[in-house]
Amino acid sequence: MPKSSTVSIESLRLVRPAPVPPAGWTLSALAGCITELSESRAAAGLTLGFAIILDAQQRGELVAWLTSTDSSFFPPDAAAGGVDLNALVVVRLPTGRQIPRAAELLGRSGAFGLLVLDLGPGAEIPIPMQMRLVGLAQKHHTAILCLTRKGNQTPSLGSLVSLRGEATRTYTRDIGAKQKSGRRTFACTVQILKDKRRGPGWNYTEVCHGPDGLR
Repeated sequence: MPKSSTVSIESLRLVRPAPVPPAGWTLSALAGCITELSESRAAAGLTLGFAIILDAQQRGELVAWLTSTDSSFFPPDAAAGGVDLNALVVVRLPTGRQIPRAAELLGRSGAFGLLVLDLGPGAEIPIPMQMRLVGLAQKHHTAILCLTRKGNQTPSLGSLVSLRGEATRTYTRDIGAKQKSGRRTFACTVQILKDKRRGPGWNYTEVCHGPDGLR
């Protein structure tokens, strides 16, 4: 079994209290369909994914995070961002290929408002499985968010993905915020590459800071 690694959500901690995301990057906007959030490196995607988790929990929805045993988010950072870890269902599976099937089983219960599939690099979901997941998402008004590792030139998971965004992180030049907090600030942005409902081209940004000690 590969050695387990922990991915720090280093940009999750917000400089200011998290606002309710604008129309477009909210649980309501993602409900009833499959969304893919991709990035070249793990950092901003986790932050933006947890923004949806926080939105879901604030709405009283049950959330599940599905991942493989060789990767995980860093719980203290998630908690510092406002996520209730006691209310977050975490499912760790031996391989990434098992994640979609596990999501289908959870989706059939109708109990979850959000399913986050941390698929990582080289992710694939067969079209028949995508069809079943879309059917469950529509039936139970569930948001299915897939986190993948790839560039924006790589095709999405499939034609049944309704919304696809690319997550990026850039250092900000907010010197005042840096001096006040003692930490370096970041801008985490999702640029929408595909949106069947509203059309692509819009984006959403959160200004965040890294964990203690990061300059």
